[in-house]
Amino acid sequence: DGTFNQFAYEGGKKAADEFGLNYKYIETVAETDYAKNIDTCVKEGFKAVITVGFLIADATKAAALANPDVYFMGVDQNIDPAPKNWTGLVFREDQSGFLAGALAAQMSKSGTIAGVYGIEIPPVKKFRNGFENGAKFINPDIKILGTYNDSFTAPDVGGANAKQFIGEGADVIFGAGGPTGTGGITAAAQAGVYVIGVDQDEYTTSFGGGKSPGADKIISSAVKRVDQAVYLAVEALVEGGKDFTGGGYLVMSAANGGVGFAPKHDSDVPDAVTEYMNDILVGLKHGWIDTGVDPTTGDLKPATK
Repeated sequence: DGTFNQFAYEGGKKAADEFGLNYKYIETVAETDYAKNIDTCVKEGFKAVITVGFLIADATKAAALANPDVYFMGVDQNIDPAPKNWTGLVFREDQSGFLAGALAAQMSKSGTIAGVYGIEIPPVKKFRNGFENGAKFINPDIKILGTYNDSFTAPDVGGANAKQFIGEGADVIFGAGGPTGTGGITAAAQAGVYVIGVDQDEYTTSFGGGKSPGADKIISSAVKRVDQAVYLAVEALVEGGKDFTGGGYLVMSAANGGVGFAPKHDSDVPDAVTEYMNDILVGLKHGWIDTGVDPTTGDLKPATK
């Protein structure tokens, strides 16, 4: 899909290729199929199952409890208490969102920026609150618009959100919500407005490596290395499991290269802005800069409310 799920697939495939593993994937169409699809993987004899997304967490937990001899890795999942044969692959989306917001505030001429988001779940809340706090880090008086949506797969709705925000003066738009967010940034870029993608570098995916209309308007993406998280989790199992974070979490952050921001590519982001972005990334990496966002729930920390 050009973002989140594709990144997870690529991480699994890289691990399978490097370690000589049998690998297959199932693309779930409806939430009601989650449990059935996981069960299919178990019945076919797979000893490690990767499930992707917050919404599949309950089905993953049930499968882990029912199959203690199978390892489960859940991207963007929080389970408490967690089975020992399950690990959560979680991210500091607040940090990559913070970077996106800092960039947006520096590139905005109107003083109004906006975000098009998916469902209001912790990873998306982290992106949104990080983005808004990052923008305020640069310009405390900036006007920030934004909306959650009830689907990750409604690009037409995302596009409509973006057009509304452009009408309200936004000149930089962040999309964080799968194809819904991508629909927002593609519509905005084609309308001549700066945009920021999410998860992967959307210049290479959603904008065809520069070939799609508006590609010169994507100034970065809030990168979330889902591929690296999946790869590291599988690697830990292949190497005997002592580093497998069973019953806990593998947290991908600025400190371990798990989150960051993509290059400016064909856009006109000044070099001085990129240099400052790198300084902010260093600050996040070392803990000198705090996003003001709870890294688990995505809620604003009390001091920033």
